[in-house]
Amino acid sequence: MEKSLKPFDVVALGFMTFAFFLGAGNMIFPPLAGFYAGDNLLLAIAGFLLTAVGLPLLGLFAIAKAGGGLPTLGKFLPKRASILLGLLIYLILVPGFGIPRTALVAYEMGVIPFVESGSSMTLAIFTLCYFSIALFFALREGQLIDNVGKVIAPVLLLLLCVVGIGVFFSPQGDIGVAQSEYATSPFAKGFLDGYMTMDALAALMFGLLIIHALRNKGINSPAKQFKYLAAAGVIAGTGLAMVYIALFYLGATSHLVTPSPDNGGQIFTEYVAAIFGPTGQLVLAAVVSLACLTTAIGAISAFGDYINDLSTKLPYKGVVITATAVCLLVANIGLSQLIAISIPILMAIYPVAMALVLLTLISGKLRNPRLTYCVTLSVALLFGILDGLSAAGVEMSFFNVIPMFEQGLAWVLPTFLSFVVSAGLPAKPAAGELATSEG
Repeated sequence: MEKSLKPFDVVALGFMTFAFFLGAGNMIFPPLAGFYAGDNLLLAIAGFLLTAVGLPLLGLFAIAKAGGGLPTLGKFLPKRASILLGLLIYLILVPGFGIPRTALVAYEMGVIPFVESGSSMTLAIFTLCYFSIALFFALREGQLIDNVGKVIAPVLLLLLCVVGIGVFFSPQGDIGVAQSEYATSPFAKGFLDGYMTMDALAALMFGLLIIHALRNKGINSPAKQFKYLAAAGVIAGTGLAMVYIALFYLGATSHLVTPSPDNGGQIFTEYVAAIFGPTGQLVLAAVVSLACLTTAIGAISAFGDYINDLSTKLPYKGVVITATAVCLLVANIGLSQLIAISIPILMAIYPVAMALVLLTLISGKLRNPRLTYCVTLSVALLFGILDGLSAAGVEMSFFNVIPMFEQGLAWVLPTFLSFVVSAGLPAKPAAGELATSEG
C-alpha cells in the first residue's frame, strides 16, 4: 500500500527545504543590496525575488515534473552533455564555491565578533569543527527530514522571527537614497544580485535530495512525490521571500549604523547589535551558523546522492567524506577570494540553469525537444560566458551592441530568440512515418 505523509511531516519537509536554501549568500547579499537600493527598494526587491525565490521555486517544480534530478532534466540533451552539465553545477555548488562559502560566512559572522583577532589557525579549527558536524548529519542519509526538518529548521525559524520582528519594529533609521546601479536600474540590478544566492542552481541539486528523502519515507508514487515536493517548495519559497524582504529593509535603513559598509555581513552584524545589544551578537551567530550548516548538510548529501546515482561503484559514504574534505580545504582560501572567483562562473552558468528549468516545464509542448534543448542551452551558455568574462573584468566593450549587455543580461534576448526559432521548426518524422509518406 502506498504511504502518505502526515500534515506535520509535510510541514517538516517544507522547513527542511527552506533550511537547505537559506545559506551564506542569502544572509550577506540582501542587506548590502538594500543599502544601495534605498528609496528604490520595491523595484530592487521585485527583481531579486524573481531570481532568488521565483526561479528556485520553478526549479523544484521542474524536478517534481521530471520525477528526478539533473539527469532527468537533461534527458533531451546528449548523454555526455547532460552528465557534464550536472557535474559542473554540483562541483560549483558543493566543493568548488557554494559550501566552502557557507563555512566562511559562518566564521566571519559567528566567530570573528567573539575573538580578539582571527587567524588562519582559528579559521582552520572552526572549519574542521563545522564540516565535522555537517558530515555527521550527511552520513545519516535517511534521517534528513527528522533531523533537519523537525529539529534544526524550527530553531532557525524562531531565531529569524526574533530578528525580523526587531528589524520592522525598531528600524535604525529612515530609508536612504538609492546609489550606484540601483539608482539607474534597480530591477535589473536586483535580478542579477539574486544570482549570488545560487538558489536557482541549488534547486536542481536539492530537488533530487528531497525525492530521495521522500523515498526513504516510503513515498514512491511520482504523483505523490510531485505533490509533496511542490508543497515543500511553496513553504520554502514563502519563508525565503519573508527573510529577503526583512533583510532588504534592514539594509535600506542601515545608513546611520553602517555609513560605509564593506559587505552585507557587516551591515547585518552591526544592525542586530544596535537593536539587541550584546545579546544580538549571540542571536546572529546562532542564526548564521544554523543557516549555513543546514545548507552544507543538504548540499553534501545531495552531492553524494548524485554521484552514487551516476555510478554505484562510488558509494554514497565515500563520496560524502571526500566532498567534505575538499570543502574543508577550499574554505581555508578566504571569503573575499572565493566570492571574486565565483561571480564570473555564476554569471556564465546561471543562464543555462534558468533555461533548463523553463524548458523542462514546457517540454511536453515542444515539437522537437532535443533540437530545442540543444540550441537554446548552447546559446544561453555562449552568451552567459560573455557575461561572465565581463564580470571578471575582461575588456568587452565591443559587445555593448548586444541588448542589456552592460546590465549583465546579454543572454536574455539571444536565448529567447533561439528558443522561438528552434521550437518553431517541425519535428523530424519517424522512419515509419517517412516511409508511409513516400509510399
